[in-house]
Order: sequence, then structure tokens, then C-alpha cells
Amino acid sequence: MFRILAIGLAALAPALAAAQETPDQLVKRTTDEVLAIIKADKDLQSGNMSKVVALAEQKVLPHFDFTRMARLAVGRNWAQANDAQKESLTNEFRTLLVRTYSTSLSQYRNQTIEVKPTRLGPQDKEAVVKTAVIQQGGPPIPIDYVMEKADSGWKVYDVIIDGASLVTTYRGTFNDQIQKGGVDGLIKTLQERNRSGAEPSKAAAKK
Repeated sequence: MFRILAIGLAALAPALAAAQETPDQLVKRTTDEVLAIIKADKDLQSGNMSKVVALAEQKVLPHFDFTRMARLAVGRNWAQANDAQKESLTNEFRTLLVRTYSTSLSQYRNQTIEVKPTRLGPQDKEAVVKTAVIQQGGPPIPIDYVMEKADSGWKVYDVIIDGASLVTTYRGTFNDQIQKGGVDGLIKTLQERNRSGAEPSKAAAKK
């Protein structure tokens, strides 16, 4: 799941014209750019993690609203957190996703991404961009980007992979951890996971 997410997330690169582009135009244009970078760079293809992380930081993160994503993932427990805790949760959640899809992005093997046209009215501030990862020897993997229009352009605040919402998936795990150790307990768990560099599935398997 996270390998497919990583490939999909890499489609969303920052652009100077982002504020003028529709969300599907942004995804389409930058998909081509990012995949071309990977195909042309042997270090990226061989799994050079410093370069993979740098690519993710430069091309992916500017188009994600990590504060909103963290708030949605924490759910009703967000109201319990003070400002410092909210900042820590956002930072750790961001690091978690960076590590997850950077590791997966390093395993890119000539997949392609199909971006479907998005119907959008002139006043619409929300959109869902539907894409599909096309892979040899397997069915297409649908990935939907749930986006909101901000002053600086369209921002992703959820990703739906084959029908499963990313923030909803994390919400169940985060809620369990908060029930056991409070908001600080969740922050500590995320910090430990990020320091270890473990993917969420691997970290969960150790518990």
C-alpha cells in the first residue's frame, strides 16, 4: 500500500503556476516532471535515500497541507492538544509520511500514472483528482487526491488508495495510542518511529 502511495505522492510537485492551474492539470504536469527525473537519475533508481528524500522535500511537500492532515488523522482528540502539541503532531506526522513514501519511491520500477480529468466549477474550493498507477503484471491501482484550494494553490489533505483513506487509516491507530498514553504518548510514539526509520506497518508488527 505504501509503495503505491509513494509513487502517487511523487506526482505532486511545486510549480510557479500552481495557483492558476486546475488540480488535475497540476498533477498531470508535475507527474511527467517527477517521473522523468527518476528515470534519468541512476542514483534515485538505485535507492540513494538522501537524493530520494531531497526529491520528496522539493517536489512533493509544498503541495500538502500537513496541519490539516494531522488534524484529521488525530480526529476528535485534536481538541485535547495544546498549541505546542499540535505543532509537534504536525511535524512528526509530516516526517512519518516523508520517510514512508521516500522509502517506497526508491523502489520505483517504471510504473506510469494516469491522471483523469476533474470536473470543476469556477467557484469550487474542493476537488478530488482521480489517478491510477499502471504497473506491469497487475491491475491499475486507483489513487484519489482530496484537495482544497488555498491562496498559494491546490493542497492535498487526504489520499485515498484503492478506496482506503490515508487519514482515516491513521486515525484508528492514533486514537488507540492516545487512549493508552494521551497526546504526549502519541507524540512520543511518532518520534520513536521516525527516529528508527521504520515504516508504519513494520513498526506496528513489532508491538
